[in-house]
Amino acid sequence: MSSFATSNARAEMGELRRLRTILPPELQSWVTVEASTSTNPPLITCEEIGKDQVEVQIDLARWDQLAKDQRNLLFWHEVARIQNDTIPRDGWEMAALAIGLGGAVGELWVQDGLLLLLAMGLCGFSGWRLYQRNNTQQSVELATAADQKAIALATRFGYTLPNAYKSLGSALKILIDETPSKRKRKQIEARLQALKASAAEAKARSRSMRSEPEQGYDPSYR
Repeated sequence: MSSFATSNARAEMGELRRLRTILPPELQSWVTVEASTSTNPPLITCEEIGKDQVEVQIDLARWDQLAKDQRNLLFWHEVARIQNDTIPRDGWEMAALAIGLGGAVGELWVQDGLLLLLAMGLCGFSGWRLYQRNNTQQSVELATAADQKAIALATRFGYTLPNAYKSLGSALKILIDETPSKRKRKQIEARLQALKASAAEAKARSRSMRSEPEQGYDPSYR
């Protein structure tokens, strides 16, 4: 039993090391990859853990059930979120909203107009950020943008464009089947539809390029 546990731990550490090797070189000094330790964690996510330090966290028990190519594309999706600067920032918005509301109430009491405006401004900004974070449509758009960048990263690491699309698409289908939340499932379904449309466009462009005559060649010439 202990031998199995040791072997399993080695396999998990090996997978984490492998993922670190497919980080883009410019991210390797400040992005880490670790096993998730929380209860019932998402399959993969990332969060800021300090100034200029981001950690990708993985539920290795579920992660191991995916094919290697599916894992790679889901990993590069998180990398793309980091590159696009769209990961959550420690929930500071709630704290700022509470401070702003407290300040607004206090300034109403002492009747300092300038400080009241500043407090209301803080409330408005933090409230807007909370709205953006929880806005379904924007969340889908940000995730779709990260999917496209993940495809580009895959080609950078040697994938053909069709294989990159196929690997990410099949991974999203598995996530749809495994996601109990109806809201989150719809978001992944929207990502999959956008990915299919993008793949169709890429395929059409590829066919168009193959059918164009070579530069400098006149097809009417005999």
